[in-house]
Amino acid sequence: MIARRIWRSHRFLRPFSSSSVCSPPFRVPEYLSQSSSSPASRPFFVHPPTLMKWGGGSRSWFSNEAMATDSNSGLIDVPLAQTGEGIAECELLKWFVKEGDSVEEFQPLCEVQSDKATIEITSRFKGKVALISHSPGDIIKVGETLVRLAVEDSQDSLLTTDSSEIVTLGGSKQGTENLLGALSTPAVRNLAKDLGIDINVITGTGKDGRVLKEDVLRFSDQKGFVTDSVSSEHAVIGGDSVSTKASSNFEDKTVPLRGFSRAMVKTMTMATSVPHFHFVEEINCDSLVELKQFFKENNTDSTIKRTFLPTLIKSLSMALTKYPFVNSCFNAESLEIILKGSHNIGVAMATEHGLVVPNIKNVQSLSLLEITKELSRLQHLAANNKLNPEDVTGGTITLSNIGAIGGKFGSPLLNLPEVAIIALGRIEKVPKFSKEGTVYPASIMMVNIAADHRVLDGATVARFCCQWKEYVEKPELLMLQMR
Repeated sequence: MIARRIWRSHRFLRPFSSSSVCSPPFRVPEYLSQSSSSPASRPFFVHPPTLMKWGGGSRSWFSNEAMATDSNSGLIDVPLAQTGEGIAECELLKWFVKEGDSVEEFQPLCEVQSDKATIEITSRFKGKVALISHSPGDIIKVGETLVRLAVEDSQDSLLTTDSSEIVTLGGSKQGTENLLGALSTPAVRNLAKDLGIDINVITGTGKDGRVLKEDVLRFSDQKGFVTDSVSSEHAVIGGDSVSTKASSNFEDKTVPLRGFSRAMVKTMTMATSVPHFHFVEEINCDSLVELKQFFKENNTDSTIKRTFLPTLIKSLSMALTKYPFVNSCFNAESLEIILKGSHNIGVAMATEHGLVVPNIKNVQSLSLLEITKELSRLQHLAANNKLNPEDVTGGTITLSNIGAIGGKFGSPLLNLPEVAIIALGRIEKVPKFSKEGTVYPASIMMVNIAADHRVLDGATVARFCCQWKEYVEKPELLMLQMR
C-alpha cells in the first residue's frame, strides 16, 4: 500500500549529523514504539524532501515525497516544497479542500503565491485530509507542513474516522486529539494564537471534541485574557456589527504586504543601490495614431484589441538589434556584461493583486499580430492572478505604460538585473511649429529611459532612443527592416 511503500523508501532513517546533509533536517514524529511516552518525545530525522516537480501547463506543483510519514497510522505531512529558484516563502491564497475531504492523486489542494507567480499545489497521494495547518493569508516557509493526509493501508493501519481513533498493530488506540492536537479550524487556531492561548488545553464542545470559537472565547474569559480588541476586530471584518466607539474613532490600520507587493519591496530596494541615468525625449506619434486607426478599421478578429503598445514593442526590438548593450544584464561580482540573444520585453501591469511585469518572449521573431495576441494573453492572466513563473522571468528590458493611467512622463527604477526600463507618458495633442514657422497639431508622447550607468553611458542611451524614435515616427522604416 502507499504508506507502507513510503515507509520502505525511508527505512534508511538515521540520527542527523551536521556532515550528513547540507540543508536543515525535518523533524518527524515517531509512532513505532509501544512506549507510553509522548510521540513527540521520540524524534528522529530524515533528509529534506525532494524538490517539487512542475506539472506542465496546469500550473501545478507537487512534492515528490512526503515530508513526514507514519507507517502505523498512515499519516503523511505534505510540505511546501521549492516553487522556484530563490523562493523561500509563499503566501497561502486559498484552500480547495477542507478537513475530512477525500483527495485523489494530483488533485489541487491549495493555491499559493510567491514573489513571481501564483501556483496550485497538488496532492501526491490519495487519502483524506486530516489536518490543515495554515489559513489563507499566512506566509509559509519552504519546508513547512501545509496539510496532513491520512493514507489508508490495510496491513499497517486502520484509520477509523467515525470513532476518531487510530488502531495500531498492537491493538492499542490513540485518539486523534493526542496524535494531531486539538481539532479546530484554521480561523479558530489563529484566534487562540492571537490571544496567547494553547489551543490543546481547551476542551472542545463541537463534534468529536472539535474546539469552536466560543470555546476559545469562554476559556479566555475564565483565564482573564483580554478579548475586547480581538472581538471588535472580528466584528468589523465580519461586517455584521460595528460598535459606535469603533466607528467614531479614526484608528490606524496595519496592512501586511503580500504577493507581488511584497516582492516589489525587495526589487525596488535593490534598484536604489544602482546608479541610474535618465534620458527624456518626446516622440511624434501621428503616424502611430494613423496606423492604429487603420488596424481598427480593417480588423476582422473581434477578440483582438488594437493598441499602441504592440507597435512600440516591435519598434523597440528593432532598435535593440542595433544597440545590443541596452538588451543586457550586469554581473557585479565578475564585472561582466551578458548580452541577451532574445528580446524578452516586459510590460508593467498594475493589477488589484499588485504590480507585475510579465514579458513577451522573442519579440524579434514575432509579427505585430503575434505580439498583440501574446500581450492580450498576459493581460488576461495578470488580471486574474494566473501568471505562470515562465511569464514573469527572463525579461531583458521593461516598458512601463503609465500614460494609460495618466501623466506626461515618469521616472522609473530599474527592474534588475535588466539595465534599462522605459516609462511611456500619455499621447496628447500639442501645438508644434513647422520649419516654415506655421503652427500645427501633433500627437506627442514623452518617454523617460532609466539606464544602469555602470553599463550604459549617456551617449549610448541617446543614440538608442533616437533610433527607436525614428522607427515610431516613420513606420515605413520599420516595415522595411522587419523579418
